[in-house]
Amino acid sequence: MTAPSTLRLLLVTLFLLTTAVPLTAGTGPDERAAILAMMQRQVEGWNTGSIDAFMEGYRRSDSLRFASGGEVTYGWRTMLERYRRGYPTRERMGRLVFSDVSVDILSPDAAAAFGRWTLHRDTDAPTGLFTLILRKGPEGWRIMHDHTSAASAK
Repeated sequence: MTAPSTLRLLLVTLFLLTTAVPLTAGTGPDERAAILAMMQRQVEGWNTGSIDAFMEGYRRSDSLRFASGGEVTYGWRTMLERYRRGYPTRERMGRLVFSDVSVDILSPDAAAAFGRWTLHRDTDAPTGLFTLILRKGPEGWRIMHDHTSAASAK
């Protein structure tokens, strides 16, 4: 091999190695674990009666989107107020459980989560499904889009 060919091969190899690392960085089990841990902190916050702690799992942004019950709500503050109105007491909040949760890492800074939520209360146990789109930022993984549905009462 001539010197220019060797140099060219070396440069191509270095380029491929340096561009391949970001494609795989942040896509493994550690990222899934970080998302599941954030969601567990939400459950713990909810179950202690702290909507504020539950909301820490959401990105503090005006573009945060929450879709449920045929309505779409935008913005972190608006969503916080919606939760406060809908769950004014500990009894109304009940005990939150997430189950059947799966997390798909879409890129180093984007993920989707799907699962079931259930509120265990003295008088009922509403349940439904959720799909979350999460983004990773300086504060870690946060929910940017939340589509939550409730199962029909039987």
